[in-house]
Amino acid sequence: MSLKPVKQHYLQSTNRVTLRLILIVPFVLQIFAAVGLVGYLSFKNGQKAVNDLAEQLIDKASQQVDNRLDMYLALPMQLTQMNVDAIANKELNLKDPITSGHYFWRQAKAFKNLTYVGYTLTDGREAGAGRWVKGVDLLLYENLGKGKASDYVVDDEGNRTKLLQSYDYNPLTEAWYKETVTAGKLVWNKIKAVQIGNVAVTEAGKALKQQDNALDGGIEYYVAVSAATPFYDKNRKLLGVTNIDLTLTTISDFLRHLKVSPSGQVFIIERDGKLVGSSGNYPILHKMNDQLERYSALNNPDELIRTVVQGLQKQFHTLQVIQNEQEFDISFNGQRQFVQVKPWRDKYGLDWLVVVAVPESDFMNQINANTHTTILLCFGALVIATMLGIYTSQWITQPILRLSQAAEAIADGQLNQSVTPSTVRELGILARAFNYMAQQLQESFTALAQTNEHLEQRVEERTAELKNTLQELQQTQARMIQTEKMSSLGQMVAGVAHEINNPVNFIHGNINFVDEYTHSLLELVQLYQNEYPHPTSAIEEKIADVDLEFLSKDLLNLLSSMKVGTQRIQEIVKSLRNFSRLDEAEIKEVDVHEGIESTLLILQHRLRATPDSSAIAIIRDYGNLPVVQCYPGQLNQVLMNILANAIDAIHEMKDRYGQITICTSASDLRWIQIAIADNGLGMTENVRQRIFDPFFTTKPVGKGTGMGMSISYQIITQKHGGKLECISTPGEGTEFLIQIPIQQQVSCVENRRGDAVKGRHGD
Repeated sequence: MSLKPVKQHYLQSTNRVTLRLILIVPFVLQIFAAVGLVGYLSFKNGQKAVNDLAEQLIDKASQQVDNRLDMYLALPMQLTQMNVDAIANKELNLKDPITSGHYFWRQAKAFKNLTYVGYTLTDGREAGAGRWVKGVDLLLYENLGKGKASDYVVDDEGNRTKLLQSYDYNPLTEAWYKETVTAGKLVWNKIKAVQIGNVAVTEAGKALKQQDNALDGGIEYYVAVSAATPFYDKNRKLLGVTNIDLTLTTISDFLRHLKVSPSGQVFIIERDGKLVGSSGNYPILHKMNDQLERYSALNNPDELIRTVVQGLQKQFHTLQVIQNEQEFDISFNGQRQFVQVKPWRDKYGLDWLVVVAVPESDFMNQINANTHTTILLCFGALVIATMLGIYTSQWITQPILRLSQAAEAIADGQLNQSVTPSTVRELGILARAFNYMAQQLQESFTALAQTNEHLEQRVEERTAELKNTLQELQQTQARMIQTEKMSSLGQMVAGVAHEINNPVNFIHGNINFVDEYTHSLLELVQLYQNEYPHPTSAIEEKIADVDLEFLSKDLLNLLSSMKVGTQRIQEIVKSLRNFSRLDEAEIKEVDVHEGIESTLLILQHRLRATPDSSAIAIIRDYGNLPVVQCYPGQLNQVLMNILANAIDAIHEMKDRYGQITICTSASDLRWIQIAIADNGLGMTENVRQRIFDPFFTTKPVGKGTGMGMSISYQIITQKHGGKLECISTPGEGTEFLIQIPIQQQVSCVENRRGDAVKGRHGD
């Protein structure tokens, strides 16, 4: 018996507010309210400071990008105008492509960001220099005006050394040329990605690799923005176009080095949403249908860029309407992002949008630190207020608490409790009554505990006896079921073999006489044909009807087939007789190979091919074994169990050619070993360790009892004093190793005979 239910009922029925809570709660609430208000105001002020700081950093980064673009994109315009002036002043000879190429080579060498600089005349002739093949610092370019363009490798002085490649190219059909001529002034052309076909470099010794590892090897390209202007003679007749390609890679490099914040990102897009540059790690180009295209910000692999541009479209519906600096917030991966978009334009036609995105988390470290400090202050104040409340409540309610604690201890089973009477008269009477009640409860529970201990000991003893009895009954039942089943099977097989053998022997014996009589009759027919070569018409008609020649040959073949069939039946009957010795209780000297072959013959129908699986091959590797003293019927039972399980395992692997290997050998003139290996499903280590446990099986209900391998283990280890081991690898197969002594020890045999007698006649 325990007082815990009484305690639970007491606690559940006590719903009133305690005196301790009345004293503690006011202190805690006052301190918590004051500190919480201070912490809230501190947090809100910190957030405002974060917003201000983020805005300042974004403005600074945006201004740096503007300044960089102004400076970077001014260079092509200045050089283009300089080249037009050189042509007008005859400093640049348009009729000499070699001199012109060397002029442009000096410009390209001086300015590393130029991808190409040159001119295109109205007849298609061109001259220029630049960097458009990775691995080659500078190249010279020439087009003879017949659509045949060539690239040349140069030395350190800009002189041509070797022809790198030649290809067909007509600049007059290009959009940039037509747009420049139509504009009639210095303009920016559309950003282009120039792709050059496969280049075979031999003596140049330069490996032409792709500029971006996101593209296929053997393809060279560069992405640039082109500044171009037409030039004329004195009569305003168009002579050609001079143009400069400025690489955009430098813009992305600048943006990557522009540290707005630890996780901030800056990117530039055109009004149609295509990327110009990005501080991210993804390229701005990708390949679409074997053509180079710049990523649109809406399908860019950078998730942040996609999210920001989607926010822009949601906010403004289209990028074309953004004419002034705009700021807004978005949510990305659960974090707030400060975003600013600002147009950048120049007088030559460029109209881009500079976008800066900064996560709020980059500025929240100090705010989080202040919040942490505020929480610590609140916690400290709460702890102090709680301690003061506890001290006050203990000072006021100490006598009552002592009595309450003693009562709870008794409810928990600690009956040796007593309280010191208070100086207050009423509490003193209550304390003495409580002490008397505790003493009575202690005496009662002591007597009850002794009675319970005695009963528990009796129950444990009886439970242990029942468990042992149940285990013995289960083992005895399993052995009896298996023994009766195998004995009945042996008797039935022996009876069937006997019933089949008698008529088969009769048929086999008479076939020899039938064969002899048939030969005599056929010889007589042959003699008759020789003596009477001209029989009557009726006889000739009958000979034709029965096809006497075919009948004579086929009759002998049929008799031969019948003789082979009866011999086959006799072999099967012999195997059934050998296997039917399952219930033999005496040790005999037997040929182990004969038992194996008998078992295989009985299982022959399961080894054949079926619609679901191929035939199972049996590989025999028999050693030179002596006769072995054993229980032949029980040994056949073990072989049957192992081979049947091997066939089942192979049938589960329907896509594999089945194979069972049987090896026998003798060692030390005292032991023989039988190894049976299959290439079936195999088993896990957990299954292998339990394979010999009684009633353990992995087969579905109704297809196995789980006793076969357990009985086999007992037959080998206990009845024969041998060993039975299992080796298996999942998916590769299983191998069973059977080891039994060639001669059984006399003492073991006599003990087993005694066990057999007890099993038949009882104790």
